[in-house]
Amino acid sequence: MHLICVIKYRKKILTSASLEAIEKSFKEVAKKMNFEVREFNGESDHVHVLIEQSSRYANEYPPKISISQIVNSLKGLSSRRYGQKGYPKPNGKAALWSPSYFAASVGGASIEVLKEYINNQQIPS
Repeated sequence: MHLICVIKYRKKILTSASLEAIEKSFKEVAKKMNFEVREFNGESDHVHVLIEQSSRYANEYPPKISISQIVNSLKGLSSRRYGQKGYPKPNGKAALWSPSYFAASVGGASIEVLKEYINNQQIPS
């Protein structure tokens, strides 16, 4: 699954350091919810993440958690950790993320093509 999460008000506040903190939070959520972050990258106002069900649960159908549950957990923990590290939030508000997100199945493209696309995002300085 390819997910895109956007900063609230599309504010350009992410830096390479804050992206690392967000990635760490996303991986923590993934471990707890039994999926894997296959690729992560972002720009100053959004992040791309490629997730996949953990191989030990690959044969389970239907999945036990919904996409919205995954996204809510990713956004929730990363927003808290982002604030705890003292990074600025949009307009000084509590919310880091826009309430919306983009999610797409990646069955039509190879993992390598998607990894390349995500890696080619322009990381802010």
